[in-house]
Order: sequence, then C-alpha cells, then structure tokens
Amino acid sequence: MFGICLTIDKSENHPSVSGMKFIVDAQLPYKMALFIRYKGFDALHTNDLPDKERTSDDYIRGIALQEERIVVTKDSDFVDSFMLKSVPKKLFLITTGNIRNKQLLFLLDHNWDKILEMLQTHNLIEMNNLSIIGY
Repeated sequence: MFGICLTIDKSENHPSVSGMKFIVDAQLPYKMALFIRYKGFDALHTNDLPDKERTSDDYIRGIALQEERIVVTKDSDFVDSFMLKSVPKKLFLITTGNIRNKQLLFLLDHNWDKILEMLQTHNLIEMNNLSIIGY
C-alpha cells in the first residue's frame, strides 16, 4: 500500500517559482490543492469557486488567464484548447488513469521538484505513473 510522506518546501529551494499559482480541476481531489498550498504555493480547487464541481472549463480558462494560474487537470479538453489557442498558458496534465488519491498524492510529492523545474521551461507537462514529460 502506498503511503505519503510530505516534506515542507514553502518554495525556499525554488525562488524562481515562488510566484507560481495553480488551479486544480474538479476531477482531481481537493487534497491536491491542499498539497500545493502546503508546499507554499497559491492553489485553488474548483470546489473553492462559486459553482464548485460544476465550474465550466471556460470559467477555469478565464481564471487561469486573468490570474496567471497553471491549470492542473486530467481533462483532455484543456489540451485541445492549449494546442489550438494557447489557453491556458501553462497546463499540468495528469494521465495516471484511475488510481487511488493516496497514490496520486504520493506521485505528486515524489516528483514535486521535477514538476516545478519543468514548469519553468515548458508550458505543458504531463505526469503519468512512470514519468513526467515536457512539451
């Protein structure tokens, strides 16, 4: 069984990324936004918004553009809009399939430094069960 061991980061080791802000889409757990906040970053989850899990993709794209947030999602519709319109400006795509939230958070924690590093040089990154890929 997977466990999770979180380390406090608060972005001290990543001064160039300390201003990164995230918005986590509805199909990902609220704990993901909490994890990102715990690491010292500004993070919203769709459950923080007025329409909660019914927040439209267009609304999320609008917030991402207006507030310069990185969209964290499993939704391929965001990939389509990113490829066709460059909206949102930065996208963190999760393609792990259906795994337990505990496993997802373990992967996120285990790869957090690499994710931050890649977000500095890539506008689209994908995290699957085995790797992180920058596009």
